Amino acid sequence: MFKLFSRKVKAEIVVPVSGKLVKITDVKDDIFSQKMMGDGFAVIPSGDTAEIVAPIDAEIIMIPETKHAVGLKSKQGLEILIHIGLDTVNLNGKGFELLVNQGDKVTKNQPLIKIKPDFFEKQGYDPTTIVVFTKGFDREIVPVPEYGSLINAGEVVLESL
Repeated sequence: MFKLFSRKVKAEIVVPVSGKLVKITDVKDDIFSQKMMGDGFAVIPSGDTAEIVAPIDAEIIMIPETKHAVGLKSKQGLEILIHIGLDTVNLNGKGFELLVNQGDKVTKNQPLIKIKPDFFEKQGYDPTTIVVFTKGFDREIVPVPEYGSLINAGEVVLESL
């Protein structure tokens, strides 16, 4: 006689950009640091050019004309906002190269946007990239690597069951 076991599927969320992992509460913007849009984490990008990659398999549900953010939604209903830089909306798309479009289906680690963190800094903008769980992630954020660690885009940052 056969028994069927139900197992929870382990989901991994990867960091979307290489750099230093920081707590969302340390972001120098009250909307994010006070978790008004949701909980999450942030990365201070490193390097002259960086690729923002998809943290999960998802559909692109939002890209503003200014290209400074991207919204994703997984089949399971997890919604993530990746906000690239602080006040970079004022750059009106300069320093961002879109690699995807709204409505596209993407896979984890797929490049979404190319950025130039040093360009942002030269223009007076903080390149810190914030990842916010806007829907469907209702547990404490406990990253696999320690806060303050240098991490590479595509490395597992969170595991969920």
